[in-house]
Amino acid sequence: MKLVKKFVEVVAKFDEDGITPLSIQWPDGRVFDVDRVLDVRPAASIAVGGLGIRYKCKIAGKERLLFYEEPRWFVEAKSPAG
Repeated sequence: MKLVKKFVEVVAKFDEDGITPLSIQWPDGRVFDVDRVLDVRPAASIAVGGLGIRYKCKIAGKERLLFYEEPRWFVEAKSPAG
C-alpha cells in the first residue's frame, strides 16, 4: 500500500502551552474531531517525506499521525492509485 502526503485543514488552539489540534477537515468536507493528543515531538514522516511537529492523535477511536509542517498540516493517506 502506497502512502501519500495529504494536506488537510486543521482547527487548532494556539496558547502558552503550544499548538493543540482540535479537528481535521478532509478535502471532501468531512470533519473529524481529535479525541486526544497522545504524543507531540519534532519528527520526519518516513512514509511520505516532510519534517515538522508530529502529533500522535486518537481520531474516531484510532491512532493517527498528524504533521504540522509550517505553515501547513498533513496526514499520511492511502494513495488513490493503490
